[in-house]
Amino acid sequence: MQFGKKGKLIPRYVGPYKIIRRIGRVAYELDLPSELGAVNPVFHVSMLRKCIGDPSRITPIEDIHIAEDLSYVEVPITILDRQVRKLRTKEVASVKVLWRNNNVEEMTWEAEEEMRKKYPHLFMT
Repeated sequence: MQFGKKGKLIPRYVGPYKIIRRIGRVAYELDLPSELGAVNPVFHVSMLRKCIGDPSRITPIEDIHIAEDLSYVEVPITILDRQVRKLRTKEVASVKVLWRNNNVEEMTWEAEEEMRKKYPHLFMT
């Protein structure tokens, strides 16, 4: 279960949550809050991480706005850079986007054409 998959920008971990019981050799059932009622509470051990207590790495459930279709909306802040890559038969323009993700700012390269369609206000200068 990923909250509105958006490349590298999905929240890395949500929680922490208590482990209720071990199911088999590689699965655990978690005590999830009622807001995550649509999510199956059984997770493979590879999807879990030990909570070390670094508050900057934990996304509080209150900060996650989950839509009816279980998607998660990212908000672009600004365009930082632009590059054009030459392929065999065409050129592809990309822009470096600064995204806001619950007090964490991350940057990714996105297709310029798609970004202009979705967020035209970022290109008005």
